[in-house]
Amino acid sequence: MSRGVPLLILAAGASRRMAGRDKLIEPVDGVPLLRRTATEALAASRATGSGPVTVLLPGLDHPRAAVLDGLDVARMEVPDHAEGIGATIRTGAAAFASLPRLLILLGDMPEIGREDIAAVLSAPGEAPDALVWRGVTEDGEPGHPILFDASLIPELLRLSGDDGGRAAVSAAGKRLHLVHLPGRRALRDLDTPEDWAAWRRETGR
Repeated sequence: MSRGVPLLILAAGASRRMAGRDKLIEPVDGVPLLRRTATEALAASRATGSGPVTVLLPGLDHPRAAVLDGLDVARMEVPDHAEGIGATIRTGAAAFASLPRLLILLGDMPEIGREDIAAVLSAPGEAPDALVWRGVTEDGEPGHPILFDASLIPELLRLSGDDGGRAAVSAAGKRLHLVHLPGRRALRDLDTPEDWAAWRRETGR
């Protein structure tokens, strides 16, 4: 894959269900989750020859920005982040609207690794006629990451509220290619302290 396929990490949410904690700074494998996600995205970017990696944040002075220090990622502020994930995607899509494809990766998925991200980035080689290449669970439930063809950027620019890309995926119709990832990692996110505690008991991480 040629360069010019940006990876956007969505990290501008409010983490409202965490009882005052920030899920993106919770430790996973000894590092904050957002730093781990960015590190895995960078490794996938290098492996596939894509990039750049950009992290979308509530503000450039937000504590999440500090956990990215030393990583070769761009940081982008989402001024209207309080609106919801749709605004975050709009901001990123607008910045890269001229490029051939765009990968969206949620910042709060602790099991997604470089091999998963690389598999989605490489999927156009298997399904060149698709417009969306989407990570799904082992048994086919839709999840993340999602790679969008540039022809769907206008749909991404119309997102609002908590629409994380459903309208753009729907616009692709049958030109959707599913990338099966192991287990449930394509869907596993942790939104509450109880989710984190259960996951740590299950995985020992």
